[in-house]
Amino acid sequence: MNTSALEAVLQRDRAVIIAALGVLAALAWSDLVWLADDMAMGGMDMTGYRMIPAGQALMMPATSPWQPIEFAYVFVMWVAMMIGMMTPSAAPIILVYARIGRQTAEGRALARAAWFTSGYLLAWFGFSLAATSAQWALERAALLTPMMVSASKIVAGILLILAGLYQWTPLKDVCLSQCQAPLGFILSRGGFRATATGSLMLGLRHGIYCLGCCWALMALLFALGVMNLFWIASLAILVLLEKVTPSGRLIARTVGVAYFVGGVWMLLQPN
Repeated sequence: MNTSALEAVLQRDRAVIIAALGVLAALAWSDLVWLADDMAMGGMDMTGYRMIPAGQALMMPATSPWQPIEFAYVFVMWVAMMIGMMTPSAAPIILVYARIGRQTAEGRALARAAWFTSGYLLAWFGFSLAATSAQWALERAALLTPMMVSASKIVAGILLILAGLYQWTPLKDVCLSQCQAPLGFILSRGGFRATATGSLMLGLRHGIYCLGCCWALMALLFALGVMNLFWIASLAILVLLEKVTPSGRLIARTVGVAYFVGGVWMLLQPN
């Protein structure tokens, strides 16, 4: 394949991947907006009831135990949230992976990029399962309201302080450095994988680094509001800026200071 033909193929691959990731993120955000609107119930007083994020105006008495179907709905909510928040920041490494695959003439670059993406998201599906379990535990302990908002300024303050401190840890720096250098990450781990399994596992490995970088920020949703669209969008933008801008580390540490101060301020407020 001559240079001009290769460049044309690469441009096509890039357009296909960007479009696919854009549609995936848009669907996830559409689902979140739908769920948030449904849970608001038009401003109705839902005292004594627990809303179920199903988009079908489902609710249960707040004192009743969680049912398996409710756990499943909450898990799907977290999955949609993670897809919407994390897909944009993962786009650079997915594009790089597809480009390497095409240039090394391994073939099926787009299919392998899809497997890589699946592995990346698999790590966040695992986080979604953990977050769903944490939400169940917090609600059971009356630390999270039936509308998925923190019921304790102490717990919210502690989460903010811990997230702020984590932004300054060596583990955060190591994980962030892996997310900021997509080409280096791929090449240092053997480059493009010709098999679906190899691409899946490499994507999962990158997803684990990304999880190590961002888990504390995602946990802040328990303090700021699990279905608060403003904070969901704000955290997604923060993650993107940390990963794709040259000053990502500075941004992470600056925000860490802000979270720490906000957490201390919250602890000083009457509960």
